[in-house]
Amino acid sequence: MDRRRFLSLLGCSAAAYPLSTPMAFASAPGENRLVVVILRGAMDGLDALQPYGDPDLARLRPGFAIGPAAGALDLTGFHALHPALGPLLPLWQAGDLGFAQAVSTPYRGKRSHFDGQDILEAGTAGEVPDARQRDGWLNRLLATMPGAHGRTAFAVGRDEMLILRGAADYASWAPDAGLDLAPATIDLLLHSYHDDPLFRENAEAALELAGVSGVGKGRRADALFAFSAAQLRENARIATLSIGGWDSHRGQPRQVARGLETVSSGLLRLKADLGEVWDRTMVLAMTEFGRTAAQNGTMGTDHGTGGTMLLAGGALDGGRVWGDWPGLAETQLLDGRDLMPTRDVRAYAAWALHDLFGTERAALETLIFPGLEMGTDPRLLA
Repeated sequence: MDRRRFLSLLGCSAAAYPLSTPMAFASAPGENRLVVVILRGAMDGLDALQPYGDPDLARLRPGFAIGPAAGALDLTGFHALHPALGPLLPLWQAGDLGFAQAVSTPYRGKRSHFDGQDILEAGTAGEVPDARQRDGWLNRLLATMPGAHGRTAFAVGRDEMLILRGAADYASWAPDAGLDLAPATIDLLLHSYHDDPLFRENAEAALELAGVSGVGKGRRADALFAFSAAQLRENARIATLSIGGWDSHRGQPRQVARGLETVSSGLLRLKADLGEVWDRTMVLAMTEFGRTAAQNGTMGTDHGTGGTMLLAGGALDGGRVWGDWPGLAETQLLDGRDLMPTRDVRAYAAWALHDLFGTERAALETLIFPGLEMGTDPRLLA
């Protein structure tokens, strides 16, 4: 394969950006932007945002590095930021980063990833939506925007995201191009370009975007955020994408660090590429459920309930942790094992839609998030 042919294939792949990770966009009136990131696999919110001020955290997780003494970055005197999110500390200090603690969807019981993700994206009140009637809360939001224009929505990636599926028109697209290369050819290609920074980086990016495993890990997420920023700078107002790999049953310290580094890098890429549009953007990073308060026997955690939501963006009035802390004593845990949720994660999403797009509360509590009681205004918007 010569460089000209490789660059031709690279162009096909790079145009697609997320070849295997789903992403969707929507055009909407106004100047505010929303980015929804689904963290698939149940991110451990007690690790991302460590409530080290609760003495039971260290008791429950003796094998994990917890709190400022172990390298985490103090935020509030009670909460610390996981070291892998350290590059986001300037965003916290600028009010462009915040967290909602002890949140969950209404889903309880079996703690299935598939059901939990369906409920999160459908925005329903707790029962898994019927397969024939599934639609997503972002799609129902679009149906309430009479001024939507241009491309109402479009999805990029091989998998459809439930969060945008529904009656409101949107288009989907997935690239057909791929790089069908034998392992020896991949090794030869990367070796040939090793001493050429431009071609080496492009080769790694193309192979990663084409779904070739073991190449350019972490690059795909940056591409997702960069592609999102490019659309949001134009006439798109809503973007949704997903990042997987959060199911940390074993070896959690290493696995969670990798995931958080991906989120950190992606958010910084989004901010840089959005430029001044960042000041009118809010990011909601949500996961299907939290993880058990106590570590298990393989240095991991199992499927839980209460978790953490990450919020970012220049439109955010951040530098805060929202939500009531329920405590980690045995009597304070749900079913004696999970962080007790103190607020529906949908409430934060609903208030974000209300603040960014002026969506009426009645529509949010009935049509977009059926059965939701939004409660008091957390005042997310700067």
